[in-house]
Amino acid sequence: MLTVLMGEYQRAYERSVADPEAFWRAAAGLIDWVTPPGRILDDAAPPFYRWFPGAELNTCFNALDRHVDAGRGDQPALIHDSPVTGALTTYSYRVLRDEVAVFAGALRRLGVTRGDRVVLYVAMVPEAVIAMLACARLGAVHSVVFGGFGARELAARIDDARPRVVVATSCGIEAGKVLPYQPMLDAALDAATHRPERCVIVQRPQHLFELRPDRDLSWDDAIDGAEPAECVPVAATDPLYILYTSGTTGKPKGVVRDNGGHAVALRWSMRSVFDTAPGEVYWAASDVGWVVGHSYIVYAPLLTGATTILYEGKPVGTPDAGAFWRVVEQHRVTTMFTAPTAIRAVKKEDPSGALLRGRDLSSLRHLFLAGERLDPQTYAWASDLLSVPVIDNWWQTETGWPIAANPRGLEPLPIKAGSPSVPVPGFRVRVVDGTGRDMPAGEDGAIVIDLPLPPGCLPTLWGDDERFVRSYLTAYPGTYLTGDGGRLDEDGYLYVMGRTDDVINVAGHRLSTGAMEEVLAGHPAVAECAVIGVADPLKGQLPRGFVVLKRGVEADPIGLEEELVAMVRAQIGAVAALRRVDVVPALPKTRSGKILRRTMRGIADGLDEPVPSTIDDPSVLDRLRPVLVNYPAAHGSEGSAPSS
Repeated sequence: MLTVLMGEYQRAYERSVADPEAFWRAAAGLIDWVTPPGRILDDAAPPFYRWFPGAELNTCFNALDRHVDAGRGDQPALIHDSPVTGALTTYSYRVLRDEVAVFAGALRRLGVTRGDRVVLYVAMVPEAVIAMLACARLGAVHSVVFGGFGARELAARIDDARPRVVVATSCGIEAGKVLPYQPMLDAALDAATHRPERCVIVQRPQHLFELRPDRDLSWDDAIDGAEPAECVPVAATDPLYILYTSGTTGKPKGVVRDNGGHAVALRWSMRSVFDTAPGEVYWAASDVGWVVGHSYIVYAPLLTGATTILYEGKPVGTPDAGAFWRVVEQHRVTTMFTAPTAIRAVKKEDPSGALLRGRDLSSLRHLFLAGERLDPQTYAWASDLLSVPVIDNWWQTETGWPIAANPRGLEPLPIKAGSPSVPVPGFRVRVVDGTGRDMPAGEDGAIVIDLPLPPGCLPTLWGDDERFVRSYLTAYPGTYLTGDGGRLDEDGYLYVMGRTDDVINVAGHRLSTGAMEEVLAGHPAVAECAVIGVADPLKGQLPRGFVVLKRGVEADPIGLEEELVAMVRAQIGAVAALRRVDVVPALPKTRSGKILRRTMRGIADGLDEPVPSTIDDPSVLDRLRPVLVNYPAAHGSEGSAPSS
């Protein structure tokens, strides 16, 4: 261990693994309880563990009411900043509490009670946050579906969650285009076997929803005359929300988040990981349809008493690559959280940082990045540009908060480019081989987490305990399988190199595509890149690279390819066998910014690969498809001879 790691972080981590019940009992003191925790961990039926059994609370009370009761009702709670519409609205804690209470009363008048489900099909508007918190106020379970998801995906989630009410916005707005939601919602409700009783529609002036009187009512009509609802106490183990993530079978997996563990973990993380205090301005530039939006747009900042920003825009194009810096300056943001992909997009459009000049970013203390591996080049660019610590952190929809991070509130640790730093207290992270044995420091393997997972992580999947066990808990008994591969170094820092299915086998050599991407990203002309493994008759698989150039950069594709191949050969070795790198205008991504490598690989291998419902822009994949499928014809078979 580094000497610095023997400080407060190391003490906290050791407490969390040696006596997790005492550790999390202390953390629970940051939350207001109706019935305080007695027993901390129910471990009677492994692998099913429950935190704070017997305790009661209300998450909405902790997010809103208690701050008003403490005399901070006039502090800004939520800032809605929408460059796509020009709207800028600030809600104080008192105003937000009152609006949430009224909409909770409207839902109650529609028959929603504790334990009922409400599906939200929403854009990035204040009503999305209000509806989430209103469900929590009633003890109902919300399930947010990213606005604009296709009808089939929405129908699958409606059938699985079986909501009493659906709340939807009439449209979304992206890249200057208005996206009506009615066609998708109507088709989904026609296709679903479950029939919600009512739909509440937030009418946006950019496009109105044609209400069906037998099914729909507007948000304004729903709240008209509604009596504000008080907070309903629920068990700590009761579900707060369901968030669906992609499943390998095609049926989405409903990740369950409970009330008690979620509140304790997120409140603790804001202080200990994100170094954010009450009254400060915290901005997670994500979407409420994803886990980052749930955890760090809505719940964690409000549980803390901070001010959170709901941003309806993009890192580039609304209006330009200086959009993020405008928001930080205008709202005096102290901590910002976004995806590496967003920063790479800014870097591509404005590689010199010209749009930052003249901006006052003196309020900004940290930039946190997560969602995809933070490559060292993007880390270095952002660090040099902003002159603040750039903090990688790694986690999943299933965990709900960081597994590995640099715990800035506990003890700022040295930053190592390419690593999200160290396991967060509570997460007993190991790297193992195929038999479950720990790998030596510096050697790659599968990343697993010993059970029980800490508070805030999924206790199961909605309505499917068997799938929960099969998906996460059977590969290495007694552990949670993250599905990611990587290594721990001699200082205890974790390196996450990508999904284990992104490790390719070239003539018997297991190679990380993440390591190759790191090399490609180091070229000064490259804005972002992806490496996939494609089937090869001789070697099993061969790597293929794809790069997007920085804005304004012109390069001879053949000459650039030769340079990149030579770089990989020099830094990884000839065994990598990377011989083809294509320059492409864009890479296909999910709406949360993850590159669709598995989809690209399937197309290159000639499979009938379905287009994922999470794709941000299907046209990018359409343009890339000919490059993927014409690989052997364009370059000839690379399986004709072994690499030198």
